[in-house]
Amino acid sequence: MDPIRNPYAPGAGQRPPELAGRDEQLDAFEVVLERISRGRPERSIVLTGLRGVGKTVLLNALRSTAVRAKWGTGKLEARPDQSLRRPLSSALHQAVRELGHPSDDEVQHVLGVIKAFAQRDAPAGTKLREKWNPGIDAPAASGRADSGDIEIDLVELLTDVGGMAADTGRGIAVFIDEMQDLGPDDVSALCAACHEISQSGLPVIVVGAGLPHLPAVLSASKSYSERLFRYSRIDRLPRAAADAALVVPAEEEGAAYEPEALDALYAATGGYPYFIQAYGKAAWDRAPRSPVTVDDVRVAAPEAESELAVGFFGSRFERATPGEREYLRAMADVAVAISAGGVEELDEIESVPTSDVATHLGRKPQSLSPARDALLKKGLIYSGERGRIAFTVPHFGRYLREQTA
Repeated sequence: MDPIRNPYAPGAGQRPPELAGRDEQLDAFEVVLERISRGRPERSIVLTGLRGVGKTVLLNALRSTAVRAKWGTGKLEARPDQSLRRPLSSALHQAVRELGHPSDDEVQHVLGVIKAFAQRDAPAGTKLREKWNPGIDAPAASGRADSGDIEIDLVELLTDVGGMAADTGRGIAVFIDEMQDLGPDDVSALCAACHEISQSGLPVIVVGAGLPHLPAVLSASKSYSERLFRYSRIDRLPRAAADAALVVPAEEEGAAYEPEALDALYAATGGYPYFIQAYGKAAWDRAPRSPVTVDDVRVAAPEAESELAVGFFGSRFERATPGEREYLRAMADVAVAISAGGVEELDEIESVPTSDVATHLGRKPQSLSPARDALLKKGLIYSGERGRIAFTVPHFGRYLREQTA
């Protein structure tokens, strides 16, 4: 079929033509925004899930919902080697500008507080002209959000931002992607700030997205974080939603799928949104005409698998050192052993014991700690519970098995 009219969009964070299976989260967020706008108590939100399940896409969709509600919004992506101050300052700068005119005295004050918060990230002794400026023309405030203690400063910052938002009759929403990569001090400060603004009833909400172990990261920082956030696990799509993600865009282009083709696509993708887009794109390009048949899917499968092998799996695998790759392959082998040798069940294994990985490699667990810790930092594996680890990427075990076959 015509590749120019191909409706599918396999890309990092790129919104698919049909955002299927996420109505529950979108509807719930609209309720949260309205409740906060009316002064009702609500919790900030945390989305968790594996790579490729559409967390970033959903985060962007929630931000669009907030924009339509005329809230001020800002977004940032956390990085393990970066302080929260600069990216959060930029995000809040954008959000505040959306709410008020820069010439308003209160807006100028809040912008000055944001600037002071950002510049406190500069090393001691840095001259004023050398300090990083988040593009704010207002002079930096003094004595507010500039103590150098990130927890004190963030509480003061969000309190001032929330007060200004309340005066406008609207709210501020901050969206944080890859939230698990925040440093320990920043996580603690963010929890404390969310706790404070929820107790004060200020119209500010934080929406974070991260890997499955993010709740454990938050809980380790502040015990009350288990009650502070509304947690939502984002997973693979059920069959009906997966079919809709393929069928609805095709129908808009006057095309269709045979039922057997949809069966084959669900078996290949496992319902993971990124894989659905990759296989859908390849099937569309390979099909000579509508409807797409199961034979079209079989012909297209190698192309989709090749793209995933390079852009989704391979790019991550290449980041690992030889020793780390050995550890990853051992994890895949252990998962197969746990599934009684059934490779088809490999992707259903959620985690494996670290002791089993060590036994498989004939090594002591302590000697493997450097490789395991490096893979954790690189975001290739995660630990949801003590003594167990899992891949952050769905179907990664299958990919590794095929690489060594």
